[in-house]
Amino acid sequence: MTPTGAAPRGSAPVLELDRVTLEMGGRAILSDASLVVNQNEFIGVLGPNGAGKTTLMRAVLGLVPAASGAIRVLGETVERGNPSIGYMPQTRSALAGRRVRGRDFVAMAADGHRWGLPHHDAKARKEVDRVLELVGARELAMRPLSELSGGERQRLLLAQCLLGNPRLLLLDEPLISLDPHHQKNVVELVRRVQQELGITVLFSAHELNPLLHALDRVLYLGSGVAALGTVDEVITKPVLSRLYGSAIDVMRVNGRIFVMSGDVEVEKHDHEHEDDHGHDHGGGHAHGHDHGHTHSPAKTHGHTHDV
Repeated sequence: MTPTGAAPRGSAPVLELDRVTLEMGGRAILSDASLVVNQNEFIGVLGPNGAGKTTLMRAVLGLVPAASGAIRVLGETVERGNPSIGYMPQTRSALAGRRVRGRDFVAMAADGHRWGLPHHDAKARKEVDRVLELVGARELAMRPLSELSGGERQRLLLAQCLLGNPRLLLLDEPLISLDPHHQKNVVELVRRVQQELGITVLFSAHELNPLLHALDRVLYLGSGVAALGTVDEVITKPVLSRLYGSAIDVMRVNGRIFVMSGDVEVEKHDHEHEDDHGHDHGGGHAHGHDHGHTHSPAKTHGHTHDV
């Protein structure tokens, strides 16, 4: 099977899956999938509950081995601790009670150790200043995490992900527990930073609509299959019915898209029943260490594929 989507001339794809199968608990999460994600793309990663969005990100980090096939980041086989990857894990609830200042929280990750003492040398301070400025969090940096809103803490988490100038950001459900206003702000922030730095973002979410105006393409997972393409190519009745394994309708109303199973909006239904599935997502800045009217995307980068 040929990987989908061609890389821009003279540049290596940021992420490649070549006939990859991922398994979890004896179940195939992804089967024989091949795809290509290019430089400077904002990819929304969606799918029903348990489809494997987190597992895919952990595999790109080298934390979950592929049962077969190859995963490459910037042309190199994946491995743990890849400094080219910034990672925001899904489990972040403990941050709400921490009294540590925002700046110190970001600095804790400056050398790749999430919970060690922050460095105070000039080089580390300059790097922390750079990422705080990028996400517009200079004023937040002097306040403890416990006094910040969920959206404000997300700014600091994004700052952590940007330490060291990664080329690929993996953001696992950054909109969880945020109200629509803060969701909009987080998506706009990530899109601005992504375009300013020319980096690639994989942004997983339960619901398409908050991402609609930021997406270049969408990667929808389900039933062991991945469909990669523009919103208009992937978010269709035939494609989603195949991914969900049941009859799905797609409704477009007043600039929003609703994915329906009978009279149930399946994305919201999945959101209400989501859990961690037993995964240990970690916390803070990982950087690859152990420790989307009908949308018209800005770029198409090829066609939809079941991969």
